[in-house]
Amino acid sequence: MPVLDLPPPTIECEPPREPSDMRQLRMRWEDADRLPRTTLGWIPFLWRRVLFPGSPQGTTAWRWSSWLTLVILGGTLLLPWVGFPLFEPDEGRYAQIPFEMLTRGEWLAPTLQGEPYLDKPPLFYWSVMLAYRILGVHDWAARLVPAFAVLASVLLTYGMGRRLTGERAAFWGALTLLLAPGFIGTGRLLVLDGLLTLWVTMSIFAAALAVQASRLHYGWWLAASLACGLGVLTKGPVAILLLVPPLVAHRRLTGSTTRIGWRGWSMFAGVVLAVALPWYVAVTITLPEFGGYFFWKHNVLRFVQPFDHERPVWFYVPLILIGLLPFTLLLPAFVRWLVASDEAALRSRCPALGYLLLAGGWCVFFFSMSGCKLPTYILPGFPPVCLALGVFFARTDWHSSVWLRTGVVGTALFILAGHAWLAPAVAWQRSPTNTSGEVMEWCRDPQTPVFCFPRNVDSMAFYAGRSDFRTYRSKALGVMLEELNKHPRAVVLFAHRNSLGTLRHHLPPHLRISEHRPLGLCAMAVVERNTP
Repeated sequence: MPVLDLPPPTIECEPPREPSDMRQLRMRWEDADRLPRTTLGWIPFLWRRVLFPGSPQGTTAWRWSSWLTLVILGGTLLLPWVGFPLFEPDEGRYAQIPFEMLTRGEWLAPTLQGEPYLDKPPLFYWSVMLAYRILGVHDWAARLVPAFAVLASVLLTYGMGRRLTGERAAFWGALTLLLAPGFIGTGRLLVLDGLLTLWVTMSIFAAALAVQASRLHYGWWLAASLACGLGVLTKGPVAILLLVPPLVAHRRLTGSTTRIGWRGWSMFAGVVLAVALPWYVAVTITLPEFGGYFFWKHNVLRFVQPFDHERPVWFYVPLILIGLLPFTLLLPAFVRWLVASDEAALRSRCPALGYLLLAGGWCVFFFSMSGCKLPTYILPGFPPVCLALGVFFARTDWHSSVWLRTGVVGTALFILAGHAWLAPAVAWQRSPTNTSGEVMEWCRDPQTPVFCFPRNVDSMAFYAGRSDFRTYRSKALGVMLEELNKHPRAVVLFAHRNSLGTLRHHLPPHLRISEHRPLGLCAMAVVERNTP
């Protein structure tokens, strides 16, 4: 038989596997080739590869149950509890200015006691004027403006935050913001910072969404520009300063390839100017002193050479810790999670988390460096910080913790009690309207001149419906005495009770105090001219 000449059989086998220790060593050598060569280069390397190397997790789908929970709970905590006496001095001032503008039909230049008040732009005043026109001139109508702004900030944190961090993280972040006493308690007060927070929150989140993909999303970029312009029209250039630095820093740290370019920045500047510039130009033409007074004194000197509200650099640290209670108790666990090196923690820390911490931290740092400080200044930092905490809760086991859920319920009840009982009681105890109806009738009488010493008592003017109170500082006491001598009877409102003793000490013999009464933390006196 013929012998077939067949090729030798081939045996396929897998190549030898590389030992795991050798593979890890090779990977470390490959990574070493990409290690930074400079000291500054290590900062973005650690930011991307160690602190925030993860990717977005969870669904971004809209959940109506989450939305309705925030709307109902937020509406319950905020809207029914805004009808209590105005706090002096800020709330009285910000209620009186829109009242005077509405009474005079003045939409350009804010006025206080008939004089131009150029400290702030007008968007907040316009909003309160609109509330007065629809609902009437009431303290509760004015407070609805910041209350709705705070509620809108919470809903934006959920609605836009879910596109950055996922739906569950956005819900927990918005819930944390809604139950932060420092945010929900002070943000609803009649000051500009609640409305500013709405615009800064919108600009920070929209800008992050605009640069999230490989190409600039012009829709979100337009939204960020528009919100920033409205912020400039609310409180000035600070709205730009709270957005641009953290955005640029985050792009540098993450090595973002999304190009904004000159076209994107030109669009941003154009929208901001289109929104804010017309009013700034118009008021400068009408009142030429506005430019130097507003931009130099209230935006530069207040920062570098404070002339009021001076506080130490650490002023905001305890305010943040108290303002975030009870979630402050979880900050140690949050910090441990941020620096944890296990694989689960690394995957859960997404780049958006770093941006949120940059935005919130920059707000606190910026105002800490300012010489002038008020507790409400850092309100714009709360939404990004709370959304960062929401990421932590959602991507760890804390979201299912009984302790966290119990804390949420307890905090909601505490805030509800504070808004329904504590805040009105404190406001009434401090208010100059805490007096007999006779005093209010004297102040309402247009034939009776009313003088304030040594600063405005604007809430009294608001409740009296007048805009002709005249204020005299301590150094102008002699001028006030001359004016008192021109009237047979006048009312003097004292911003501080001890100022009554100052007037009594300097009162000439031909003038006498016929009546005096405490008005909450203030005081009043009826000064009459002695008849010969």
